[in-house]
Amino acid sequence: MDHPHALIADDEPHLLDYMESQLALAWPELRVTRAANGVQALALIDELAPQVVFLDIQMPGLNGIELAARLCDGSRPPRVVFTTAHEHYTLQAFEQAAFDYLLKPIGLERLSRTVARLKGALAAPAPAADALASLQAALRQLGVPAAPPPLQWIRAAKGQETRLIAIDEVIYFQSNDKYTSVFLSDGEALIRTPLSKLKEQLDPQQFWQIHRGVIVAARQVAGTRTDFRGRLQVRLKGRDEQLVVSRNYVDLFKQM
Repeated sequence: MDHPHALIADDEPHLLDYMESQLALAWPELRVTRAANGVQALALIDELAPQVVFLDIQMPGLNGIELAARLCDGSRPPRVVFTTAHEHYTLQAFEQAAFDYLLKPIGLERLSRTVARLKGALAAPAPAADALASLQAALRQLGVPAAPPPLQWIRAAKGQETRLIAIDEVIYFQSNDKYTSVFLSDGEALIRTPLSKLKEQLDPQQFWQIHRGVIVAARQVAGTRTDFRGRLQVRLKGRDEQLVVSRNYVDLFKQM
């Protein structure tokens, strides 16, 4: 039986040490991965798909609230427990809407109560949509704005031309450093928007992120296969390339 897996993210190493030691006491069977900042945490969550994340709210680069907002884009966001040394982050609201909110220094008794609730939730997991709705509600209470209407058109460079492309023409997007490559039935174009920003403007029902660097149009998916390394790959309608699915997005295809 697999033991539950948690990620803890904090930019202060001694607080990571402390949190890890407290979790070892409160939840001995828990597997723990550490992240030194929000950017590293996001990559590790994508790769390892932990069931629980403990996020420090104040981290440079990508803070805990911004990171939680990114997790809302996934199909199965982990249970998010915020940690902070400051009481002014709408404590009562988080206690009502987020899974939990821990005020530093985090005592063992308080952490044990959170662990007990987490164990109960993981033993009888709520549908992914419920977990996502809970996390979105928590973010709204912090003033994180609701998403605008999904993108319908994109302006893309193709050779020396600039094209206006209907979003329905896109087969998939692939990260290309600070830009994004757009794959179409008649070739490839380039837009200046990073994939992480583009994702925020797409309809998640129509476009599925299957890897940190790839978002595919759901209607273009022909099926999946597993390669010799055990990785799930997406097959596309009428195209030869196959796109690797990272572990955090495998659940999208369990019904296929």
